[in-house]
Amino acid sequence: MRVRIASTKATQKITKAMQMVAASRLRRAQQAAEAARPYADKMSAVISNIASAAAGSPGAPALLAGTGRDQVHLLLVCTGERGLSGAFNSSIVRLARDRALALMAQGKEVKFFCVGRKGYEQLRRQFDKQIVEHLDLRSVRQLGFVNAEDIARKVLARFENGEFDVCTLFYAQFKSVIAQIPTAQQIIPLVVEEKAANAPSTSYEYEPEEDELLSGLLPRNIAVQIFRALLENNASFYGAQMSSMDNATRNAGEMIRKQTQIYNRTRQAQITKELIEIISGAEAV
Repeated sequence: MRVRIASTKATQKITKAMQMVAASRLRRAQQAAEAARPYADKMSAVISNIASAAAGSPGAPALLAGTGRDQVHLLLVCTGERGLSGAFNSSIVRLARDRALALMAQGKEVKFFCVGRKGYEQLRRQFDKQIVEHLDLRSVRQLGFVNAEDIARKVLARFENGEFDVCTLFYAQFKSVIAQIPTAQQIIPLVVEEKAANAPSTSYEYEPEEDELLSGLLPRNIAVQIFRALLENNASFYGAQMSSMDNATRNAGEMIRKQTQIYNRTRQAQITKELIEIISGAEAV
């Protein structure tokens, strides 16, 4: 029992240390995610504004108009590289898996592009032959826009080669330490948000033309949205890990308390037994 108590205390020290590390990294990750949101939202709003004017024109880029088909879907699943973060990774994978199964039930073809080791390990158990690419970011100490651009280039190259018709991005949106929301966002073709009926309408004149602007902005927007997803995931991971390690530390403390009670009761029973044996022996003499 002493060995078990010592082992549990050692585990508690480890989980407490991991909780403190996650808490220190969470602040920077949360600041980065929150700083990227306004830029990504404004980028989407500007492109949607331009795209609403160009939608339906014969010269509209394929990233906006699509391929004209809806048969092959690429699921870009972004998860963490490490575990010990509760249901963070599995919740993203579950959302992507449900979407894949629903599409396959409709007769669609599904392909996976996995960013992150944990998502790849979970998805390959069921969709091994459908995973077309896996990107590992364990060697990246600090996420930068260059990482998102690399992923965007790979996705765009596959789209230009006609390997898929629709691409959906999966990640966890950071809300708080205890709330990370699995999110699915279609990035190819771009989903143009419709304006509300009572929203003020503004007319813009673009130079050069909308189609030419979109041909440069749409690939950039894909990289921006992927970068946002990576930053949201990073903050969500540390938030989930902090919460998970806090629960583990509390559970270890409760386990130590119960083990100590059992140890003390056993020790007291052994002492009482030895005293009885000594008294009985003395009386026999």
